[in-house]
Amino acid sequence: MKQIKGIVFDLYGTLYDVHSVAELCSQHAPGRGLEISLLWRQKQLEYTWLRSLMGQYISFEQGTGDALVYVSNHLKLDLSARTRAELCDEYLKLKPYPEVPAALETLQALGLPLAILSNGSAHSIHSVVGNSGLEHRFAHLISVDAVRIFKPHTTVYELAEKHLGLHRSEIMFVSSNAWDASGAHHFGFQVSWINRSGNTFEELGARPDHVLSGLDELPDIVRPASTEQ
Repeated sequence: MKQIKGIVFDLYGTLYDVHSVAELCSQHAPGRGLEISLLWRQKQLEYTWLRSLMGQYISFEQGTGDALVYVSNHLKLDLSARTRAELCDEYLKLKPYPEVPAALETLQALGLPLAILSNGSAHSIHSVVGNSGLEHRFAHLISVDAVRIFKPHTTVYELAEKHLGLHRSEIMFVSSNAWDASGAHHFGFQVSWINRSGNTFEELGARPDHVLSGLDELPDIVRPASTEQ
């Protein structure tokens, strides 16, 4: 394996907790916040994949809104358009996982360029990262808007190579989404899968190079030999 010269992160569910929206969901549907959030996330992902297969690219924001309409209808919730807009706006204010800020600081101190490669729009990515105060940790915030198709399509992963100016084999790709980790490994990245909840990895013909329980374990994996303590 080649020495790591750059790190690329997935955004949603990897650095930021998508289910931090559950609290606001509960305010509009008491006792059902997590139920709403789980189904919402599932449909949000499904719609990115289906839209990609249909060749009908839409923004991540629209896909998120469409998924919430489905959830509202499926769970028979009386969510007005105004309430849905409020909930979708919460996706711009997702909270980072507790270990993320310190881990990013450590990784940045190693001198490796850090980037985010996300299915989110440029607006969404900048909003989430900016609202958390972590924008200064990243050299690149990369959106699929540039290629108008969603991960795990190969052309999305190619964006990371172009932005970092590195060969795919020199990049560590980090995701908590097993489907994304699989796509990245097929593409040729070295891959770390963040498995915080003891989930089962997908059977998609690829395995991650590393399985971590949190982002705080990543520095020991990517630290150049000359900086090891």
